[in-house]
Amino acid sequence: MASPMETAPAGQQTSGARRVSARLAGLAPSATLAVDARAKALKAAGEDVIGFGAGEPDFPTPEPIVEAAAAACRDPRNHRYTPAAGLPELREAVAAKTARDSGLAVEPSQVLVTNGGKHAIYNAFQALLDPGDEVLVPAPYWTTYPESATLAGGVPVAVPTDERTGFHLTVDALEAARTPATKVLVFVSPSNPTGAVLDRHEVEAIGRWAAAHGIWVLADEIYEHLVYGGRRAHPLPATVPDIGDRWVVVNGVAKTYAMTGWRVGWMIGPSDLISAAANLQSQATSNVANVSQRAAIAALTGDLSAVASMRDAFDRRRRTIHQMLNDIEGVVCPEPEGAFYAFPSVRQLLGRRLAGEQVDTSADIAELAIEEAKVAVVPGEAFGAPGYLRLSYALGDDDLAEGVRRLARLFATAD
Repeated sequence: MASPMETAPAGQQTSGARRVSARLAGLAPSATLAVDARAKALKAAGEDVIGFGAGEPDFPTPEPIVEAAAAACRDPRNHRYTPAAGLPELREAVAAKTARDSGLAVEPSQVLVTNGGKHAIYNAFQALLDPGDEVLVPAPYWTTYPESATLAGGVPVAVPTDERTGFHLTVDALEAARTPATKVLVFVSPSNPTGAVLDRHEVEAIGRWAAAHGIWVLADEIYEHLVYGGRRAHPLPATVPDIGDRWVVVNGVAKTYAMTGWRVGWMIGPSDLISAAANLQSQATSNVANVSQRAAIAALTGDLSAVASMRDAFDRRRRTIHQMLNDIEGVVCPEPEGAFYAFPSVRQLLGRRLAGEQVDTSADIAELAIEEAKVAVVPGEAFGAPGYLRLSYALGDDDLAEGVRRLARLFATAD
């Protein structure tokens, strides 16, 4: 986790006081967005860069959803403020979709529509945490979890998982990390960045453990439909009713429907928590853009045929990148089970020279990859896992194959 700056840069002090709060001075930027922004800037400058950094589908949003948004633009109702917690029709659609896909029965009043899934996580931590409350975050973790917990005054505690088990979280690891200050467990399956999908018996064991110790579960279900090889996601709150009312689900339309830019997510939970988070949102952002909400209604109430087509493409790319990465000497890549990320180990390359340059960290390798091979990847340090790289396979088949070939040529220079 990032440490607050001890001193402000020159010119940043006024009468001995910080110009930037200590809370934000210590906040790390999103590493994944930074890598994507750098790749796009190099492309705009004419460089032939292949980007594995961004976690967003390369498909356009399905046409019926776009048409619903176009119609919404012409409806004056959507030109005005609407309820801060979300359009009633969308809250109803989220509740119905949750029952359909997760088997979890909730009321529309238990749904808060947010500006994407990241905003839902922020709201959830703000509603749940007091200063000093500990949050168990399975590692490798998505970069936002620990930072968002810290912003709410919480203390993120990394819970290690192991590539030998496919990065599956265990109760033993959780118990080793638990203290009297533990309040929340972040649960995500399928996982970003590892692609791990936990079996039902693993989910049941983790849920029973959380229930036994009165620990809240924040379940991130954003990749619920992106599961491969006959596996399936098992939503923890529905799978383990013993958790009672100590759960929050965050989700959104971004990954399932190729709608990352529409910025619609949601938070589901017990009424008192949702009410508190809705009050926060009313003071912070008010309602999500109405046109985007209308598009989300069309997505959630439509069929899943486009989702199935995208999943088939991701599955094909998953198998390709897994094989190609493991064919590279010095690279070991567990098979991703869900989401659209590969998370290979490059630890065998550390301490060596690539293209004549010494590489001691996976961050060094990522820097060399974009400079020498024109390939953008995210180093494992961003996910609490030094010695790894994250590659999104949500890009075209040809670019995917060419990008891995470039990495293979770079890694072949190791000495």
